[in-house]
Amino acid sequence: MAATATTAEAPSIEARITYLAPGSFINRRFVAPGREVNTGEYLPYPVIIHDARPREADFTLASHGFMLTRRPSSIRNFFDKEEVNATYPSEVAEAIKQITGADRVATMGWMVRTSGDLGAHARQQVGYTHQGGVQPPAGEAHVDSSPDRVDRMAHAIYQQRFPGEPPFKRYLYMSFWRTFSPPPQDYPLALCDGNSVGDDEGTPNTMFVVDKIPDREEMLRPMADEDKAIAAAIFRHNPQHRWWYFSNMTRDEVLLFVFHDSRRVRPWRVPHTAFHDTSRPDARPRESIEIRSVAYFR
Repeated sequence: MAATATTAEAPSIEARITYLAPGSFINRRFVAPGREVNTGEYLPYPVIIHDARPREADFTLASHGFMLTRRPSSIRNFFDKEEVNATYPSEVAEAIKQITGADRVATMGWMVRTSGDLGAHARQQVGYTHQGGVQPPAGEAHVDSSPDRVDRMAHAIYQQRFPGEPPFKRYLYMSFWRTFSPPPQDYPLALCDGNSVGDDEGTPNTMFVVDKIPDREEMLRPMADEDKAIAAAIFRHNPQHRWWYFSNMTRDEVLLFVFHDSRRVRPWRVPHTAFHDTSRPDARPRESIEIRSVAYFR
């Protein structure tokens, strides 16, 4: 494992990270156009979040599970769904190949998120698919895959996208994350050093994609085959977690971070969340785009 940057003398801010509360809950996440609702209970915890900007070169996928890289995009308007669909996935796939040396890269759905006015982007949809839309920032410590379900997904995508190809030996399920609003942003992305996350941490949070958020009674009713549905991992507070962010990100920069490394050798996943940076009274609403991918190695 590569050397890990320490928090000693790193600039830092005090903030709050939202974690799953102590106790037992039915953990589900319902997503609809412009809204995302969890059924579990969550609590904010005060944490120190260290600024990785002064030592950005120290952070790599191998050392921490995340990295910052300069990757300008040809996209003129990230709110233009047709433009993004036509160009961005191929840009991302090529960038990930160059960065990781992967043999094959399968890009998946993308999402724009903003802490600003969602009403300007509201669309009533039937058959909502939870991709290519505009949502609020995700506000709790999570990873976008549950370890008990992600292998099945990665194998299914490989068979679908690369039929007849030799089997892969390893995969990285990742996020390619860019903020395109001017710095400083009011809700930056916090990333948890993957070395500080226990292998047995995390609780599945099953996702249900709906056209409209149902009432709570409906959200908590029994669901058939729930253990086979797509799920994220959500986390309870752990004082051992080490949190980082990159201040003043620009449009030409990208955060690449790991949801799941099939080798499961730390740092094999990176919990992350938006957080409110109250240290910057000049902060502007965050606008960002994220796209998921699976990088395969033979």
